[in-house]
Amino acid sequence: MHEVAVTTLPDQRASIGQAFLASIIESSDDAIVSKDLNGIVASWNKGAERIFGYAAAEMIGKSITLLIPPELRGEEGEILARIRRGEQVDHFETVRRRKDGTRINISLTVSPIKNAEGGIVGASKIARDITQRKAAETLLQRQTERLEALNRVAKTIASDLDMERIVQRVTDVATELTGAQFGAFFYNVTHRGGEAYLLFTLSGAPRDAFEKFGLPRATAVFEPTFHGTGVVRSDDIRKDPRYGRNAPHHGMPQGHLPVVSYLAVPVLARSGEVIGGLFFGHNKAGAFTPDSEHVAVGIAAHAAIAIENARLYETAQEETQSKELLLREFKHRIKNTLSTVQAIAGQTLRSAPQSEREAFNARLQVLAHAHDLLTDRDWQQAAVRDLVQRALAPFEKERLLIDGPDAALDANKALLLTMALHELATNAVKYGALSNREGKVHVTWSVAGDRLTLTWREVDGPAVQSPERKGFGSLLIAQATDNQALIEFAPEGVRCRLPIPLRD
Repeated sequence: MHEVAVTTLPDQRASIGQAFLASIIESSDDAIVSKDLNGIVASWNKGAERIFGYAAAEMIGKSITLLIPPELRGEEGEILARIRRGEQVDHFETVRRRKDGTRINISLTVSPIKNAEGGIVGASKIARDITQRKAAETLLQRQTERLEALNRVAKTIASDLDMERIVQRVTDVATELTGAQFGAFFYNVTHRGGEAYLLFTLSGAPRDAFEKFGLPRATAVFEPTFHGTGVVRSDDIRKDPRYGRNAPHHGMPQGHLPVVSYLAVPVLARSGEVIGGLFFGHNKAGAFTPDSEHVAVGIAAHAAIAIENARLYETAQEETQSKELLLREFKHRIKNTLSTVQAIAGQTLRSAPQSEREAFNARLQVLAHAHDLLTDRDWQQAAVRDLVQRALAPFEKERLLIDGPDAALDANKALLLTMALHELATNAVKYGALSNREGKVHVTWSVAGDRLTLTWREVDGPAVQSPERKGFGSLLIAQATDNQALIEFAPEGVRCRLPIPLRD
């Protein structure tokens, strides 16, 4: 008995091993199949039954090509050829057909089966259902492509501020990406007698295909879009309960482009205002998918931003033009007023000395130049360098040394500084450095914080003395500097330090 047990132990172990292997194969979720070198099925586990829908009795003895779609039959010959060469096929992704005709994505690993002598007699195949994984990959790919498309659209329209180009571009791209035969953008306008909608752009159809039917109204089908309450997507709009409820056409008018599949998306501003609607049509049923809807919604959002930007730009342009017109009118009236003042002064000062009349006219001219400069700057601020150059323009440029950083003054201070500089230059011509041939004037300035400090320094002129009384120029300097000016009548020339706040 003891010897019998010993001699039968290897057979028992082999039997146990085979039973264990068979158990693993039968309990596997994957399809595990064996076949000969002609592709005839020899074994078929429970996993294969679940994945492909065929029972073992239906497949054993049948060709494996029963599972292969006609257009992929060539794969089996290539796989068997590799098996005959002793090669293994690893993770080969393909499509197979279930018993009910549905197609599934699988990953195949196929290995040669050898006999005791080492000859290849068949193949073992492990097939794993990867349909869900492939569906997820496809969805991710579609989402990526959709985002890339939306990004391209956004870049294209975000850089444009022309309303007509934006809306046409949006309509063209959305029509293409949704797969529509034609698309339209309707823009909200108000007509006398009530609310109406203006056809703004078309894509995929001639304009007269719509224009002859007049402006669309907020019918039951159009209302969700024109009122901004939601997206409408229909595989067949003719079967929609809202279709055909409104007179006079009770549906599509005679001669209208055939619309079966229908997709409409409102274009909403950030404020919630309904800017308009994107509408798409196709003459076949089921043309628009959830992806089509997502694309249209995304494009509508980008379109709303671009259109709002274009509106703001147009408004800004109109405001700028209005302001320019107002400033030109203001400039004209100022010139007329100064001319009137000059005429009145001419009559009033008829008996005054010629020098006084000339001084008065010169002051008016400087004031007019300062007004021109400020008008060019919208009466906001004026550059200090421009002010100095305008104020000293009537005097000899080669004898004036002007230097300072970029800085700007508010309008009131700019006028006072211009007039004050003119008075200083006029006095220099009469009594100071510009009254001889050698004298020069240095005009420099610096900025510290919110304060400008301008320095007037005369050199190489005749000796000067402090005047007995303060004149018009001293008054202007005091006003410009809030009584902070420092004026020194040094023998070598006048020195004047003018601290001026940059902002009023």
